[in-house]
Amino acid sequence: MRRNGRPLRWGLGRGTPLWAHLTALVLIPLLGVGALTWWFVRLRTDEAASAARAATAVHAVALLDAVRSSVEEEVVPALSLALLDDPTIAASAQLADDAVIAERAQARGAFDRAQETTDRALALLPAGSVGAAAAARAAGHLADVRTQLDTAALGPLDVYAIYFDVVKGLMHAERAAAAAATAEEAPLVTAQATRDVELVAALTQRAGEVMPLFLSEQLSGGAPEGYAGLSWENAWVDYTGSYRHMEELSRSALRVTWAEGRESATFTAVDDVLRGYADGSVTAAMPIDQVVALARAHVARSTLLAGILDVAVDDAQSLAAADQQAAAESRVVALTVGAGLLLLSGAGAFLLGRTVSRALRLLAGQAEQVSQGALVDVEVGGPWEVRTVSTALGAAVASFRRIEEQADAVARGDLSDAVLEEPLPGPLGEVVHASIRQIVQSVRQRDELQSALAHQAAHDPLTELPNRAQALRLTAAALSRGRRAGTMTGLLFVDLDGFKSVNDTHGHAAGDDVLREVAVRLSGMVRAGDVVCRLGGDEFVVLVEAVEDERALVELAERLITATSEPIRLAHHTVRVGASVGVAVSRDADTDADVLFVEADTAAYRAKRHGRGRAEVFDEVLRAQLAERAALEAAIRVGLAEGEMQLYYQPVVDVVSDRVIGYEALVRWQRPGHGLVPPDVFIPAAEESQLICELDRWVLHEATRQLAEWRSAAGVAQDEPEPTVAVNISGRHLTDRRVVQDVGDALAASGLPAHLLVLEVTETVLVADPSAMDHLVTLRALGAAVAIDDFGTGYTSIGQLGHMPVDTLKIDRSFIGSDDPGHGDLVALMIRAAHTFGLTVVAEGVEEPEQLARLRADACDQAQGWLFHRALPAAEAGALLQQGVHAPS
Repeated sequence: MRRNGRPLRWGLGRGTPLWAHLTALVLIPLLGVGALTWWFVRLRTDEAASAARAATAVHAVALLDAVRSSVEEEVVPALSLALLDDPTIAASAQLADDAVIAERAQARGAFDRAQETTDRALALLPAGSVGAAAAARAAGHLADVRTQLDTAALGPLDVYAIYFDVVKGLMHAERAAAAAATAEEAPLVTAQATRDVELVAALTQRAGEVMPLFLSEQLSGGAPEGYAGLSWENAWVDYTGSYRHMEELSRSALRVTWAEGRESATFTAVDDVLRGYADGSVTAAMPIDQVVALARAHVARSTLLAGILDVAVDDAQSLAAADQQAAAESRVVALTVGAGLLLLSGAGAFLLGRTVSRALRLLAGQAEQVSQGALVDVEVGGPWEVRTVSTALGAAVASFRRIEEQADAVARGDLSDAVLEEPLPGPLGEVVHASIRQIVQSVRQRDELQSALAHQAAHDPLTELPNRAQALRLTAAALSRGRRAGTMTGLLFVDLDGFKSVNDTHGHAAGDDVLREVAVRLSGMVRAGDVVCRLGGDEFVVLVEAVEDERALVELAERLITATSEPIRLAHHTVRVGASVGVAVSRDADTDADVLFVEADTAAYRAKRHGRGRAEVFDEVLRAQLAERAALEAAIRVGLAEGEMQLYYQPVVDVVSDRVIGYEALVRWQRPGHGLVPPDVFIPAAEESQLICELDRWVLHEATRQLAEWRSAAGVAQDEPEPTVAVNISGRHLTDRRVVQDVGDALAASGLPAHLLVLEVTETVLVADPSAMDHLVTLRALGAAVAIDDFGTGYTSIGQLGHMPVDTLKIDRSFIGSDDPGHGDLVALMIRAAHTFGLTVVAEGVEEPEQLARLRADACDQAQGWLFHRALPAAEAGALLQQGVHAPS
């Protein structure tokens, strides 16, 4: 038999029997069962090995801890021998010769017994185990120090240092063994028990670290060799941390043992002494006899901790052994079950294949026609079972034909083809037809969604006007058309006046209504080809193509201002807003969309500055101002890089004592070729860009560095408050997410305590941006103080002070220097209100003695101004920190 001219590779009654094929197919899952059995056995084998390794590592922890504990016990008599052999120490202890001989004999006996204990512990650690190398090194060091002790060749500190190195090496090995035990994958209970071993071992090691450092400080006033830079106080902090971690013990029996041990006199005797020195309640140096007694108490505590560790190790080892046994038993069960399944499945597959093959062989002749070609008619005949199968196969072929036709229509994209509406028979046909209808619907919905997403990406959701990105694209396209046609393109930048007041007074919902109404009015005032866009906030632009002259754009701007200024009726209120409009025109082929936006924005800024509610055209004056501002920003950036910036320091004086108690750091710019540039020239330029953040960072680092240098050189009296330095933080920097890190970096670099840094911010910044308030809360948490600068000139009410994260109130100089009696009463009210909220008050701009007298009468805390000092260079300001220097009266 041939198919398409090629001979068939199989036919009826030839080739391998069907039962063999079925058997082969069944063998695939059988192989899977075998592989799964092998994997399960391998897993259990690995678990058993892991449990064995964990048990070995835990055992190594116990052996290493026993060695370390024995060495620590050997330290006390060894140190006693060295102390008694030192004639200077013996003389200072005023011990009689007989007492020295008796004490030495007693110490020698204890030393010999401790040696035997240590040697037995070392012998128990098998070669090649975890920590064996460290134990070998420890044995070598111990042999050397014992020999030299016999010849009295070592001083007490040398003895202590050698033993300290031995204990340190054993601690490292013990820590490595504990980590190896914890790293093994084990059941939860065993893992928790192993973790308990690690916790107890960590506490034992921390206890062994803190005592040598403490005793070394008592004997020599410093850390032993190998621990340079460490202090026993830091080791005490680590020990208390490990002590707290003992609350994480999981095994109940171990928790009971720990609870009993930590309450014992053996344990608390050492901790009470160390705690007294750590919290400063005890400062006197310990006599030699107390040092030896404390060392013995430490040995007793180490013995107690070693007992607790033994309990943890025994528990972990028993659990690991149980895990190993369980894994071995599970492995045997898996092998047995897997082998049985394989035998049963193989026999069942063989019988099933033989049985099914006999029945299907009868159907082979009818099925061969279908198997020879695509979707042909199936003839029905033969036994009932075969006829049933043949009928079902014929119906399936018919359904496949219908599905093929419908799939072809979908593939062509012909979603209106009538064949797509024809149903398919049976439940499966309904599902398939429903799937095809769903595909058609999904394709249609995708097209609609793509159109909607494209619209949303290019339009403002509030006003449905094109957004900033679309405005830039439209402007770029308009400029391109204008270059080709030789016509000008105009851009009107519309910035609403008074919109913030509407938001603050009536809420953001009312503000949204105003924006929608303004969008409608602006759109109604332009030509059909012109485009109104919303950039965001209260800013709009109007794109005008084919502009004849600038006058037409100015007239359009005036019409927009008039339309915008008309009253707007809201649900319950009538409000008014205005508009300031900046006009920019493309005058050459090189103008791009970004430049045109900047020019229109600059013109709008001038319109606001000249009185609002007006239109300004971007001209050569503004162009020159932009160039000048860009040059100034570049010069500021160079000045920061080249070290041209300087800090002057205006002293802050205590009103009662006239003492200088702090400074305000004021930046000055010594610009080459220009001299000293006033701050009101370059600060505003910096504030218009991220340069102000860079300038703030420089001031923070320089001011904190300078005050730290003064503190180290001035020698301020203990009973006098330390001077502070105040640094102004700009609004842009305060709302920057990096401001907290910048302050922290400056404090860390200078080493200045955080409470000596005062961060000055204006009240308008606190009102304008909620993130500023959050950053101030974080900065105060660092320890820095916060002051509100120029209070009284912004929008903050006195009642809000109690809810602000501030420490100091600086009253603006305009109130201090005013002769208006009402201002004097207002200053007194500010001072009383600030004191009510627990704030310190600083008066700025004090220039007359009468002003100082009024401030004293009103109980003001601090003041600054020309009456005391102008802003001084660093050298002159630092000289004021000398003892007894007062502000001039």
